[in-house]
Amino acid sequence: MEDQYEGPIPKRRRKRRLRIGRVIFTLATLCFIAAGFYSLIQYNAGKSIAKGNVIDPGPFQGDAVDPKYTSIENYLLLGVDNDGSGRSRTDTMMVLSWDKGEKTMRLISFMRDIYADIPGYKSYKLNTAYYLNGVQTAKDTITGMFGIPIHHYAIVDFDNFESIVDIAFPKGVEIDVKKEMSEKIGVTLTPGRKRLNGQELLGYARFRADAEGDFGRVARQQEVISAMKGEAMRPGMIANVPKLAGALTGFIKTDLTSKDEITRAMTLLLNKGADIETMTVPVEGTYSFERYPHAGSVIELDIEKNKEAIANFLGMQLD
Repeated sequence: MEDQYEGPIPKRRRKRRLRIGRVIFTLATLCFIAAGFYSLIQYNAGKSIAKGNVIDPGPFQGDAVDPKYTSIENYLLLGVDNDGSGRSRTDTMMVLSWDKGEKTMRLISFMRDIYADIPGYKSYKLNTAYYLNGVQTAKDTITGMFGIPIHHYAIVDFDNFESIVDIAFPKGVEIDVKKEMSEKIGVTLTPGRKRLNGQELLGYARFRADAEGDFGRVARQQEVISAMKGEAMRPGMIANVPKLAGALTGFIKTDLTSKDEITRAMTLLLNKGADIETMTVPVEGTYSFERYPHAGSVIELDIEKNKEAIANFLGMQLD
């Protein structure tokens, strides 16, 4: 009798376990579908925000990866400002060097008033290179002067920068504003630690109406990038990623495909162990201020000393 009674018990337990397993699987599947549906809706919403945005940087041919430095990728980052004629100058010029092997990021900012040898044109301010003939000329100018290999590029219009910040960081980006700023930036910023929205953050990055001039502005641009990376580490950021990804397809022009762009951007942002090291060109003690009739006031620099400093900073031998 005991054998007959105990026999069915394991079967009933297995059925109960099977039903629980099916419920968990069904719930997980529904959550996955819902997350995918939400992501698609948000991606399309972001894409629609950027609809109609046009940046035409012209053709681009990046450098081949150096066999001696296969883990390093260098990105030319440009912030452009349309003067109303349909042509843009680059108020922000940076090279982001990402060493995937060492998991390091190094950011070089170039002063826009550097007196530069622009291939195919007379020497002029560095920010004029893009204005004359697009991203390839900007790239060739920097590579030609300093020997930095550049593999990819990304360009953002300043108006679009505001929208990107507001989408990615709805609560703003925390910045310690050290002085009152208002002249020629469209907003008024008062001293203190506060969260800045897109328009305010752009104004903070572009302000130069003080004794520091462009040197102070470049330092603030580097500060803004580091602050945005820090904000991206916050847990709530993940909910904004689909909409941001959609917006980036229109707001940012790059030689990468959309898939590559999103993957690499997320890898860079979520690389928690990597702080961003920064430097500014020209380095201290290697430049003077000059004036030319065709170019106005410029920064004339010692190319070799700056090239040596860049090579040491990047840990690369430069051509």
